[in-house]
Amino acid sequence: MENEFVEDGKIEETEVNQCNSCGGNTVYDPVSRGLKCPFCGTEVEIEATRENTTEHDYLDALDLADHSWSNEKRVFQCDNCGAETLLDNDKVADFCTFCGSSHIAVTDHDAGIKPALVLPFQISKDEAVEKFKKWISKRYFAPSRLKKDYELKKINGAYIPYWTFDSHTNTAYTVRIGTYYYVMETRTVHRDGKMEQVTEQVRKIRWRTEYGTYTNFFDDVLVKASRNVASGLIDKVEPFQLEGLLDYRTEYLSGFLAERYSIPLKEGWFSARSIIDHRIRNGILRQETGDEVRIVQVDTSYDDITFKHILLPLWISSFTFNNNVYRFLVNGQTGKVSGKAPISVWKVMFIVLLIALLAGTVYLFQDLL
Repeated sequence: MENEFVEDGKIEETEVNQCNSCGGNTVYDPVSRGLKCPFCGTEVEIEATRENTTEHDYLDALDLADHSWSNEKRVFQCDNCGAETLLDNDKVADFCTFCGSSHIAVTDHDAGIKPALVLPFQISKDEAVEKFKKWISKRYFAPSRLKKDYELKKINGAYIPYWTFDSHTNTAYTVRIGTYYYVMETRTVHRDGKMEQVTEQVRKIRWRTEYGTYTNFFDDVLVKASRNVASGLIDKVEPFQLEGLLDYRTEYLSGFLAERYSIPLKEGWFSARSIIDHRIRNGILRQETGDEVRIVQVDTSYDDITFKHILLPLWISSFTFNNNVYRFLVNGQTGKVSGKAPISVWKVMFIVLLIALLAGTVYLFQDLL
């Protein structure tokens, strides 16, 4: 397929990490945590820093033109899955990293808000493949021939966008507090063919209404900003260890792709607010004392809302088996694998029958006793 992604013959210049020894383009190496030339093996150290502690004001986000990423990256969109990939201005895309489709084209979309922090890859491609092989060897319900008949597709490293949000919150709430007390009650029961009266202790609950306030500061509430990689798969390779975040540098992306966030900032805040609201309700329940506590009403104000755009690493690939494609992901920091694999109906039926047989054996044994 020919590449037709030159815009009016003009390509903006971008930083190229050239090898001082042979002139080739160096790429980020997860093993050495620096740049490495794939041609001559020369390695260059990257100065890792974390000085970008500035949080951007959420309400002023529309005025963040100075933070635009468009002077470094341009956007390619997949017509098949809708994923938008960010590449250097002098690069072209031949296929979609997320679904493998070749139906992609350059768009006029803005690359968006530049990331503040990045979590560099720490798992190499070879390590990711080994992690996958161990994972697939443990698919006990898969067909037996899967382990030798699957065909592994190309594996690609990509940075997935996330938002983090901070906010001070003040909450006024109303709760119902329940206190247990016990009374003796007499009732009639049918026992051994006779009617008998039984007196027993019964628990009651006495309710009262209370009002209170709950104040908290929420720091770095993490929200995925991607719709294009299966959310269930990403969730299963989490968590990432965010203490490893470093200042964004183009060197960390050299040789890798980055996805443009498909969940905009405003929608990301709504998701973060849902997480915050859930934590606030749990905080209220911990703050109030009683045998039972029920929240009646919550009114929260969110102040000094700030955010950051960060990038987290994933190895993305798939394998084929019986002409079907199965996607999998590898956490680029921890090596945790998540994916889909074929299921053997016969193995599942065997396990179900075995459980039923064991249950029936236990039942008969108890009946004989």
